[in-house]
Amino acid sequence: MKSDIEIAREASMLPIKEVAAGLGITEDDIELYGKYKCKLTDGYLKRIQGNKDGKLILVTAINPTPAGEGKTTTSIGLAQAFNKLDKKAVLALREPSLGPCFGVKGGAAGGGYSQVVPMDELNLHFTGDFHAVTAANNLLAAILDNHIQQGNEKDIDTRQVVWKRCVDINDRVLRNIIVGLGEKTDGYVREDHFVITVASEIMAVLCLSENLKDLKDRLSRMVVAYNHDGNPVTAGDIRAVGAMAALLKDAIKPNLIQTLENTPAFVHGGPFANIAHGCNSVIATKAALKMADYVITEAGFGADLGAEKFFDIKCRAAGLHPDACVLVATIRALKYNGGVKKEDLGEENLDALKKGIVNLEKHIENLQQYGVPVVVTLNSFMTDTGAEVKFVEDYCREKNCDFALSEVWGKGGDGGIELAKQVLNTLDNKKSDFKPIYDLDITIDEKIRTLATRIYGADSVDYSAKARKQMAELEKLGFSSLPVCVAKTQYSLSDDAALLGRPQGFNINVREMYVSAGAGFIVVVTGNIMTMPGLSKNPAAYNIDVDDDGNITGLF
Repeated sequence: MKSDIEIAREASMLPIKEVAAGLGITEDDIELYGKYKCKLTDGYLKRIQGNKDGKLILVTAINPTPAGEGKTTTSIGLAQAFNKLDKKAVLALREPSLGPCFGVKGGAAGGGYSQVVPMDELNLHFTGDFHAVTAANNLLAAILDNHIQQGNEKDIDTRQVVWKRCVDINDRVLRNIIVGLGEKTDGYVREDHFVITVASEIMAVLCLSENLKDLKDRLSRMVVAYNHDGNPVTAGDIRAVGAMAALLKDAIKPNLIQTLENTPAFVHGGPFANIAHGCNSVIATKAALKMADYVITEAGFGADLGAEKFFDIKCRAAGLHPDACVLVATIRALKYNGGVKKEDLGEENLDALKKGIVNLEKHIENLQQYGVPVVVTLNSFMTDTGAEVKFVEDYCREKNCDFALSEVWGKGGDGGIELAKQVLNTLDNKKSDFKPIYDLDITIDEKIRTLATRIYGADSVDYSAKARKQMAELEKLGFSSLPVCVAKTQYSLSDDAALLGRPQGFNINVREMYVSAGAGFIVVVTGNIMTMPGLSKNPAAYNIDVDDDGNITGLF
């Protein structure tokens, strides 16, 4: 089998203006970024607001394992299959971060014969959206430190500066740093921190904004520090909003590219789901709904993270109503959850499958709590046996879930026909009664406990003294009506990455919490989750190169 980048390089891409034309978009309605990438204009986005919405389909997955699940690959293959069935469908995905691209996880363009292209450009600089977010984030940091240096008009307590700098690379040495060393003119000496760009609140703000005005309003509300009286100081207070918006004015426009089979794909925004809300932009999703009969989108990592935040944060904020949910699993990943070592996953093992399927069981239960019809799909591997597939299918039927096999990695859209037909059947015969799992008028503690007990399966929640103090302060400042965005390991339903399957008898440990007032949620940090990852001993960057003709190699 060819590598992903070899397959992508052999793709017969259409000029993006032709892909756009297939959606009824004229050349005047797009801004070209080369031959195969473009952004939609503000004028076009405004003109389609009166169009009827299509059906919204979320693709999510069980907890990720080293065995692989293929959530993005399934999303892309499903959209391609819809179009093979002459259904007008588009994708709405997130942009990849350079961090995992050069780290361990890899990019986010799909795989095999279900990819979005140009794959190498998407995984690297793309249209510069992430660079714009990074620049805006660090401009705000510079303006904040300059405000303190130039007289500190807002009486900022330098011990309570909460805005962090960012870079879109895994760089552990930047997690905790000291700034302001040197001369008096070099600023105040204080502790500072970096997060990865996808964890920046500006990324969340970009992805949750409805338009440029909403973007500026949200930027203005972002809390950057607290004064000596304990009151928040915002980006608006230190006059940083206009300059940040200028850097983001193009980044807020949705990007349009295509799949290997020329299916339109909106790829825009990219917050991580383990440390942020994990969904593509509201603007891109809403635009896609106005342009197609079916919109396939995905949310990061397992359903306990991405899907929960899609439902409780994004859909709530944007007024979206998902019509169906596709839950991706693999035989290999379920056996891994059942205790099988990675090197032995190719062997039939029904006993391990029976032990590991409880992870899938919990995710099915979680999704059903939101009132959205669920279709479970097995991302097929050559080592899967008939007995293993039948066991999973029978199990899903018992749980009142529809089921379909997916072979989109090896066959592209043709390998997703069975899944597409099942999703269409589910949409026709099962009504979505979507509702978020908690109301906004309950306390912060009650929201966290709802997620901990009903979604993760915990017995209770343990708060550090720091977290309890922060929760009381947030309530005092009037932020208790916001939803919560839990930062948690993606590898387990619990906050301990080593607890696989369906853990029992554990508590969720809340380390700290803070408000992202511009994004409109409270971030709750659990376990040992980090907002600045580090590189592994042998990062993917070691294998990436460019040949004498300018062709990038080693991305996958």
